[in-house]
Amino acid sequence: MRREPYDVGVQGLLRSLWDEPRPPGAPRRVWRDWVLVGLLAVAVTLEALLRTDLQWRPLSVIFTFAMLPTLLWRRTRPLLMPAIPIAVTGLIQLLTGADPAELGATAYLLILLYALSRWGSGREAAGGLALITAAILGSVLAGRLAIPGDVLGAYTVVFAAIALGGTFRYRTRARMREIDQIKLLEREQLARDLHDTVAHHVSAMAIRAQAGIATAGSDPGAAVDALRVIEAEASRTLAEMRAMVRVLRRDRGPVPVELAPNPHLADLEQLAGQARVGPAVHVRIDGDLDGVSASVGAAVFRIAQESVTNARRHARHASRIEVHVAAGDTSVRLRVSDDGDSTAGRPVASPGYGLLGMIERADLLGGTCEAGPNPGRGWTVTAELPRTGAAT
Repeated sequence: MRREPYDVGVQGLLRSLWDEPRPPGAPRRVWRDWVLVGLLAVAVTLEALLRTDLQWRPLSVIFTFAMLPTLLWRRTRPLLMPAIPIAVTGLIQLLTGADPAELGATAYLLILLYALSRWGSGREAAGGLALITAAILGSVLAGRLAIPGDVLGAYTVVFAAIALGGTFRYRTRARMREIDQIKLLEREQLARDLHDTVAHHVSAMAIRAQAGIATAGSDPGAAVDALRVIEAEASRTLAEMRAMVRVLRRDRGPVPVELAPNPHLADLEQLAGQARVGPAVHVRIDGDLDGVSASVGAAVFRIAQESVTNARRHARHASRIEVHVAAGDTSVRLRVSDDGDSTAGRPVASPGYGLLGMIERADLLGGTCEAGPNPGRGWTVTAELPRTGAAT
């Protein structure tokens, strides 16, 4: 096998990083951002009142308060937001010799660097890294950082924030790739089923229809025979399509509530009971269910149903499965746990399609879903979705 030269591989890697686009779906300002700014403002105030070693107290406080709003746009403007405090700090130091970044609360800059690595493009990340390097070198030349200890410490903290953002970025990308692969496999399976069944009958109907049109004038009986064949083919096609829909909905005859296309939260009670084989299921619902959107109710039901199915299938020596739904003012929280062996047959390292499907259901509605072993025995699935079902 022919190997590419080392320098060619490195150049290709650097080029791919440089051409890396921004990840899609960057959220705009949410309530957590305002809370973060508020907490940092309180921290700045307390630090300014309690610290006695501040050389430039008024300047530091004013500068920090003025720069805190950059946190609100850190995802949509990932390069501009850290560039503003870095550039303003350098300008003030150059013109006055004062250091406006005395307060410990200026560590909010690390959050901006994290956001740059998490949400910025490759060019923006490179530009931010160059800007930080220039700021550190400027501090060295001005005598504010000693060599090599302070410089090494500054670079370590900066790269830790950038590395953390990159880790979450590529972890999310890998997860989305896996979900997209699952969708692709499902589409391919459906395409094969359609081609092998429905397309065959539709082609036969088209051929018979063409023959009937051609012979209608000279042989009306042949046209009637063609119509009978088309009717029979259509009946078989409808029967096979219904069978495919039943498979997709996991339906085998009369549709019970738990397999209905649009179940509701109230239908969770039907999961309860003692099966002939396996642990008993106990369901408890707390809170006001009025106002919970139908999509959220259906998603919570499906996640609970899949969790109960997995517990019955994989939880060895389990005697009880608990399903608890708590409806709050803004969200609906689901918890499904069993008392079986925690790791017996459970897909911890590589979750199966069922778990990925639950995660996807929650994510599409702006919620979260997690699964893992309990500290002692058993396995727990938790999901939290907004009552309105609006994705954020």
